Order: sequence, then structure tokens, then C-alpha cells
Amino acid sequence: RLDFRDVKGVAGLDAALATAKKQGQTVMLDYYADWCVSCKELEAHTFSDATVRNVLSDTLVLRTDVTQNDIEDRALLRRFALFGPPAILFFGTNGEERAAFRVIGYLDAKTFSRHAAQAIGQTEFADRQ
Repeated sequence: RLDFRDVKGVAGLDAALATAKKQGQTVMLDYYADWCVSCKELEAHTFSDATVRNVLSDTLVLRTDVTQNDIEDRALLRRFALFGPPAILFFGTNGEERAAFRVIGYLDAKTFSRHAAQAIGQTEFADRQ
């Protein structure tokens, strides 16, 4: 499984993005909720895949659990104009979202690994797949 670091709210995400930017690291943010069926499928079938883990090995993988739907959860959803999970966002080393690479819904491991490689600029991997 991916080793997610939990973030809460806009402030939590901003702090994680700032750290990643300083380190020249790409970021993936997963919006998750206990009641989200597709989130569970991503966890079981996609995020547990060795190729997916390989592609994201140098990427900071964050998760925000919006199960409670509290004020901080809603603010972080609003920031990116999202209605709820599942949603996966990618950020470049500059800390900016690479919006063209958003994932809404479930993707199988093979499709996701190709997509993630492109999103984080791992063109050599994306070309091999």
C-alpha cells in the first residue's frame, strides 16, 4: 500500500505543499471517506499495486479524510471545486495543481500508474506502458 500522510483542511495541505516544494517533490492528494465505495476499491486494487507504488515512490502522497464533512473538510473540497470523494489531485514540484491530471472516480492499477506517471512528469515510465 501507499504510505499516505494524513492532512486536514486547507492549512494542513498548504503546509505539506510548502514542504514538498522546498524539497522539489511532486505531490499526490487523495480525497477519501469511509462511506466512499470507490475509495475502498482504489485502496484495495490500485494503491496496493507494486507498479503504482513504484511510480509514486518519490512523490509525497497525501490523504485527506473527509468522512466527517466538518468545516475544514468542506473548505478543502471547495478550494478545488470538488463535491466529494473520490478525487485524486497531482501537484508539480512548484506546488501548483496539475489540474489536467485530476482523477475523479475509480481507475484500475494499470491505467492509474500510466496516468500518475504522466501527472508527475515521469515520461520515461509513461512511454514504456
